Amino acid sequence: MNENKQGETIDKSKEAVKQDAKGLWESFKTFMNELLDFRHDTDQEATIEAIKSDIALKGATAWILIFAVFIASIGLNVSSTAVVIGAMLISPLMGPILGIGMSLAINDIDTLKSSFVNLLVMMVLSVITAYLYFLLSPLTELTPELEARTQPNILDVLVAIFGGLALIVARTKKGTIASVIFGVAIATALMPPLCTAGYGLAVGNISFFLGAMYLFAINTTFIALSTFLVLKVLGFTMIRYVNSKKRRRIAQMATFFGLIAMVPAVWTFLNVLEKSGYERDFKDFVEKEILSNDDLWLQRNKLNIDDRTINLYFNGKIEQATVTDLTNELDNYERIKDFELNINANESRSADDISKSLTRAYADIDEKNNIINGLQKEISDYKKEVSDLKGTIELADRSNIPFIEIAKEAKIRFSEITEIRFSKVLSTKDFIKIDTIPEAKVTWDKKVKKFVVFKKQKELHNWLQKEMKLDTLILRK
Repeated sequence: MNENKQGETIDKSKEAVKQDAKGLWESFKTFMNELLDFRHDTDQEATIEAIKSDIALKGATAWILIFAVFIASIGLNVSSTAVVIGAMLISPLMGPILGIGMSLAINDIDTLKSSFVNLLVMMVLSVITAYLYFLLSPLTELTPELEARTQPNILDVLVAIFGGLALIVARTKKGTIASVIFGVAIATALMPPLCTAGYGLAVGNISFFLGAMYLFAINTTFIALSTFLVLKVLGFTMIRYVNSKKRRRIAQMATFFGLIAMVPAVWTFLNVLEKSGYERDFKDFVEKEILSNDDLWLQRNKLNIDDRTINLYFNGKIEQATVTDLTNELDNYERIKDFELNINANESRSADDISKSLTRAYADIDEKNNIINGLQKEISDYKKEVSDLKGTIELADRSNIPFIEIAKEAKIRFSEITEIRFSKVLSTKDFIKIDTIPEAKVTWDKKVKKFVVFKKQKELHNWLQKEMKLDTLILRK
């Protein structure tokens, strides 16, 4: 009897543990769903309307693009990161790219055509503007900011992918997150590659032009692809056409363009991934086999993936045994083990020449340190300016006050009012920061006595300020 009771107690305990574990798992799933699910916070109509409104390049948008290209070109020309960031913040290049991804996702062929045309026009206009700037600029030497935009790597692909995902998620959210859009504009860096392409044409360096356009193509393709995938996951409603033949034709065209966009995207990713693998193995080979050897003085090196060669340039005599060792060590690096290793040694260089080279090298280092210190201060100043500009933009982007409801209520409470106006006035005291001051103007019935108007004016002012939840309100009559 006691054994049966003990068995029942154990069974109940096991069942209780199972129920607790099941409840814990359900709670965890609910928590993760609430944490990561963003579908309920999506506004389809507002997202589509906002993306379509940013596609067209005309009037003010064209001039903004031209000015942004000039600013970015100047920043690249003087190797100023802060100036380049400022140009990326005001660049309108994102609009057509999002339009391409959206139109493919919702089967909108008209928007797709418009997006392609506007993107092409933006690209041509940007490259021509940058070309003219660098053609006329007295500063034509290659800077680190320019060189960094000519050799895409796998990190550029990943930045474009995750930047595109962040951008479209922010766009689809009810109440667009402006700071995310600014951040993606900076991270994906669409403007600098086009400026670098213009630089390549201006100095006659086609490899720079092609490398920069390749980087721009990577960013454009993966931002558009990210947009397409997110809108598909969110289940955006596809456009339906009355004519069944036209509907099928449009769907086929959208599918065709979607595949065209995905094929180069996959090819680009694999190509850049493979190139990054070669460069990583080569970097490891140089660091582990050469730089770690105090008897070797490496001057420079070059990896040529197309010719499958490695060129190493040394100071001093290099023994044949060392050449053999380095060649054998290549077998330990999978991607470059079949590359041809070319050793170039400068055996005739004297100790005096080496000493002079060291002196010049130290002088160059000191000069570069001074330049870096100056640039760091400049970057700090520009960061403050960018922060102030973002604050101004966020202030101006606040949601509108429900004016019509407040006006109706005001008429009920103060029947002597014949007209009421409301506006926001821009004001500055230090001529650097801009404040937006709410201002209301009221017209009273002429039959009302002045002392009554005076009293009512104060009551209306207090009521409006409280109703609109404003810290400051100017009421005029």
